[in-house]
Amino acid sequence: MTTILQISDPHIAPAGSRVSARLDTTACLQRLLARIQSIRSKIGPIDAIFVTGDLSEDGSAESYAQFKDLITCLKLPVFVLPGNHDSRDGLRTAFEGDGYLPARGPLNWQRQIGAVQVIALDTLVEGQGGGRLADETLTFLKTALHKAEGAPVLVGLHHPPFRSGISFMDKMGLENATDFTQILRQFQGELRVVCGHIHSMMVTGVGGHTTISAPAVCSTFAYDTRINAPSGFLVAEGGFLLHKWDEGFQTVQISPTPGSGPFPF
Repeated sequence: MTTILQISDPHIAPAGSRVSARLDTTACLQRLLARIQSIRSKIGPIDAIFVTGDLSEDGSAESYAQFKDLITCLKLPVFVLPGNHDSRDGLRTAFEGDGYLPARGPLNWQRQIGAVQVIALDTLVEGQGGGRLADETLTFLKTALHKAEGAPVLVGLHHPPFRSGISFMDKMGLENATDFTQILRQFQGELRVVCGHIHSMMVTGVGGHTTISAPAVCSTFAYDTRINAPSGFLVAEGGFLLHKWDEGFQTVQISPTPGSGPFPF
């Protein structure tokens, strides 16, 4: 069996700073990691941690150093991809010693983790909240799926390739999700897509494959589909997903701990 633990959107801020003047995201991550440690004997062996973007709130070197320092307590391989709050060069520099991020261009990578081929895609458009898969990234995805050669595949990206129904989040969604969907539709093997960005778990189908968004480390958004719904966040921390492969995919959500809100950004 292969087990990949996905966390998303920790939004680590520099020391002494709070996200939206309220969230101590470093403390949120510390509590999540302590929670994971406390239940490891229950959930079984973990092969790797997969972080689907927004490691940092501001893209600073300090925030990445803080994230890396905290997550070492798990003593597991850690693989990351960029979200809209990240800095591509900052992330590349912080994790260059791990050997899987490319030295230039989009931060796309492919790695064998246990029995699973993991494909990570860079959707970052620096300076804006929404995402886009560059032509280079779409070509990378096609090539990576071909290289998988029948192995089960886990494709990760930050921006969901689907509409969430939360209007203020969908306004900064994945611009060319249709291009992504068309590529997936041509793949006939075992494949699951995972993402972050919307700070909650949603399950849908994209291109004929199950697609799942992860809860965030520190907050969530109300599922409010009204056009004029207020934009803001709820405190809800500590959620993560376990993606297991054992002659088929199974995803388990370890639920976030609910808190108060909503609060304005």
